[in-house]
Order: sequence, then C-alpha cells, then structure tokens
Amino acid sequence: MAFKIASSPHIIRPLQTSTVMQRVLLCALPGFAVQIAFFGWGTLFQVLLAMLTAVVTESAVMKLRQRSVSSTISDNSALLTALLIGVAVPPLAPWWLTVIGTGFAIVMVKQLYGGLGNNLFNPAMAAYVVLLIAFPVQMTSWVAPVGAAAHAPAFLESLHIILSGTQINVADSFQLSVDGFTMATPLDTLRTDLSQGHSISEILQKPAFNGIAGAGWFWVNLAYLLGGLVMLKLKLIRWHISAGVLGALTLCAAIGWLWQPATHISPLLHLFSGATMLGAFFIATDPVTAATSNKGRLIFGALIGVLVYVIRSYGGYPDAFAFAVLLANLTAPLLDYYIKPRTYGHRA
Repeated sequence: MAFKIASSPHIIRPLQTSTVMQRVLLCALPGFAVQIAFFGWGTLFQVLLAMLTAVVTESAVMKLRQRSVSSTISDNSALLTALLIGVAVPPLAPWWLTVIGTGFAIVMVKQLYGGLGNNLFNPAMAAYVVLLIAFPVQMTSWVAPVGAAAHAPAFLESLHIILSGTQINVADSFQLSVDGFTMATPLDTLRTDLSQGHSISEILQKPAFNGIAGAGWFWVNLAYLLGGLVMLKLKLIRWHISAGVLGALTLCAAIGWLWQPATHISPLLHLFSGATMLGAFFIATDPVTAATSNKGRLIFGALIGVLVYVIRSYGGYPDAFAFAVLLANLTAPLLDYYIKPRTYGHRA
C-alpha cells in the first residue's frame, strides 16, 4: 500500500503544485483575453512564444542537471512565469526580446538558485527589469488600445512584425500610438507630461485617458481583479498580500492627491492603470518569494504598495511593480525571521 507524505495539517488533501499553477493560469485568462481584445493579437503571440521558450529552456537545464524533465515541466510553474512575461512585454516587441527575457527568468533566476522553491526573486519580474534596462526602446513601444489607434495590426500583420523584428515607426507606418509616438502606458504619458510642466487636469484631457483610468487599461485591470477574486475564492492565495498592496497604494495615493491634486493622480487612476491588479494578485502573491506569516504578508504587501507609489510619483519608471516586487523580495527573509506566528500550545 502506497502512502503520500504531505505537510500538516492533514485534515484535507493538499493541492499539488501543478494543480495550483494550472488554476492560477486559468484565473488569469479573463485579464489575458481582455488584453488581447484591446491591444491586439501580439499579446497572444508573445505569451505562446514565452511558453515555448520556457519549456525548452527548462528541459535543457534539467538535462544538464541530470534531473527528471517530465516532473519539472509538469508542475506548470514555467508556464506561469512565461504568461507573466508574455503579458508584460509590449504586444509587437521583436521575438528575441521575449526569448531573452524568458530564458533569463528560467535559467538565471529560477534554476541557478536550485529550481522552484529556492529562488530569491520573482523570475518574471527579474526578467522584466533586465529587459527594461537593457532594451528601453523596445520595452516602451506599446501599441495604442482599440479605439485610440488609427490602425490596429491584424493577425498575420502582428505575427510578421514580431517575427521580423521590425522596429515600429509610428509616425510613418501604422500610427499605433495616441500622440504620434510610442509610449508604454497612460502612466508613462503622465510621467512625460508632468516633467514638462503640465498639470494633471490638462494631461487627463488627452485621448490616452479616455475612460476612468486610460483607454483599455481600466478594463484590463478590472479583468485581472476578477481573476484575483476567483483565486481568493478558491483559496489559491491568501488575502493579506493583495490587501496590503492595494490598501497601501490607495492610502498613499489619497494623501498625495489631497495634498497636491495638480501634480498627483487620484487613487482610482493608480488602482486601474498599468499592472496594478496583475501585480497585486498574480505577481506579489508568489509564495516562494514572499513572506510566509500572515502579519509578514501584510507588511510585505504594504511595502510593495508604498514602493509602487513612490517610484510612480517620484522615480524614473512610470509603472513600478517590477522594481517594487524585487525590492520587497529582498525583505522577505528578514520578515520571516522577525515575524513568526505563535506555535500552537505555546505563548507568543
């Protein structure tokens, strides 16, 4: 008779890693689908390319380490990392950008530390930061969402741009951006225009801010929020980190907005722009690189929320989730050391 060993408590059978990763991938589908709807087929190609690269790269590393390839690939962690990289990369970025980022995440950030469960940093966010620093032009060449672009590339047109590595010339070719030049997100527009002395009220009149929090971006964030709530319902994640992130970001944004509304955006715009909901539910909650106790998770999430606000408002990068998560990852061991839950039957 075969027995399976699992960590306590033993009241219910724990979910396997592969099942958890699979369900997280399914919960991300609403946001992924809305992102494709607003930003075109390029997002689908980037995710598929990232997944292919992740599987091939991890298989090669497992062969070199003389470990089982099938058991490692079947845990679906590489696919989740690939999804996060694919949706973070601009839809029409050249193919080699996604391949480099995914390969770096799997080899340097995950497997070099010993594989799943041993990595200090979130692999997808580490890869994103490397790509952003090394290839800033390609990483900030986002297309305008549906309804704001003069021309949205079709299915085969998007595939051709990605595979050919063609640099998008917005003014002369597709005119994909709202203002005639490429820019990452509405947050990037805010950063650029504020540095030129424009007020928030003037900036929000631009077509890029059609809707509550930017054309397309509000609905993308709303879809990822829906997926995050489903994960909470299924108990795939705990609420502490997401609540810490969104609560701290909302509080900081409200203080700044009430203090100087001419130069600080509203909490609603912070919450539904950029990667806020994706970061709060699908990135910051990575159990390997986050704190483990409930109080530690709250502090960990709040630290990310504060860092996101500070970098967005005063730093050089408009959407700061990748940097905030990596900086918070450094504090996770410290939080686990000083914030320990009381052992059952013992005093605090």
